[in-house]
Amino acid sequence: MNPREEFISLVSNEPLQYADTIVLLEGDGLFRVPHAVNLYKNGWAPRILFSGGIDDKANGSFPKTEVGPELKKLGVKEEDIIFEDKSQHTRDQAVIVMNIAREMEWGKIILVASHYHQYRAFLTFLKVQKEKSFSVRIINSPARDMPWFEKNVWGVRRDLLRSEFEKIEKFQKCGNVASFEEAIEYQRWKEENK
Repeated sequence: MNPREEFISLVSNEPLQYADTIVLLEGDGLFRVPHAVNLYKNGWAPRILFSGGIDDKANGSFPKTEVGPELKKLGVKEEDIIFEDKSQHTRDQAVIVMNIAREMEWGKIILVASHYHQYRAFLTFLKVQKEKSFSVRIINSPARDMPWFEKNVWGVRRDLLRSEFEKIEKFQKCGNVASFEEAIEYQRWKEENK
């Protein structure tokens, strides 16, 4: 098994842990929202931080003005929702969310993206965490209950998965995401230091 395959297995099958906040990343329309709400309703964290500042429905980026009402409609209390609406891409999200986590003194966050995007999102958050020397525990919980072959305006998730790994390879070369080996070691550290 190569490091990429091991990384995929570990991230895809990570056990949940109670956390300070669920971080719901913008993207994939509103399809990630029910998963974040389920985590919230089942008590995995007391709040949801929605991260993203793009309004581009053709690419699946729905703004807080649409995500917020959906969160409330599904049962999240308004006081339990935090909006971060400055970020324009995944790295921005990681930098801003890590700054908020440090300011709020959060020890653990549950990171929610779509199944195809979770890998790059996690590698980006891990890289930013290391750069900031800030040790918040990042728990992966990808939204899974979505079809792989369905055509959305922003694409087919199976094709988007391929694109995500191309981006990972590109961003690893320029140092913007953690390596698979770093992520594997981080996953080992989390398990050994519960």
